[in-house]
Amino acid sequence: MARKPPEPVQIVKQRRDAALSALVGGVPYIRYLGIEFERHGDELTAVLPFDEKLIGNPFLPALHGGVTAAFLETAAIITLSWSYLWEDIESGKLDPETLTRGELPRLPKTIDFTVDYLRSGLPRDAYARARVTRSGRRYASVQAEAWQDNRDRPIAQATAHFLMPRQPA
Repeated sequence: MARKPPEPVQIVKQRRDAALSALVGGVPYIRYLGIEFERHGDELTAVLPFDEKLIGNPFLPALHGGVTAAFLETAAIITLSWSYLWEDIESGKLDPETLTRGELPRLPKTIDFTVDYLRSGLPRDAYARARVTRSGRRYASVQAEAWQDNRDRPIAQATAHFLMPRQPA
């Protein structure tokens, strides 16, 4: 039996980028905040470009705490979704064209979300990474951290638990 030749790397990258773009672009609040994702293989970094509308305290000025929390929660949900959709994206089972048309898979639902605010977010770009610490059929745990200029000086960190979407039988 002849083995199927591997796909060209550009085709694989295009499929991954299209799937991520559709996943992120399908959530209006993510678009409103302007959150973007940089992808390196299966690793994602969320980027929150600075915008005046994100300031909560104009006297400091500092990022609004709700924006910081939403940024961390978005990083956690998209990272978790990306991790469980990865096999379907890689195999081609999940077609980016389908995602682009708005037929998105169900996203995990937040059960609880705890944020530790470590320092004020300054009026500049912020970055976040999330790590899935447990992922089962029904439940997942994720940790996330956000920083600005120096990853060793995070502005906030979060722990989240999610109800996983039911998979078709």
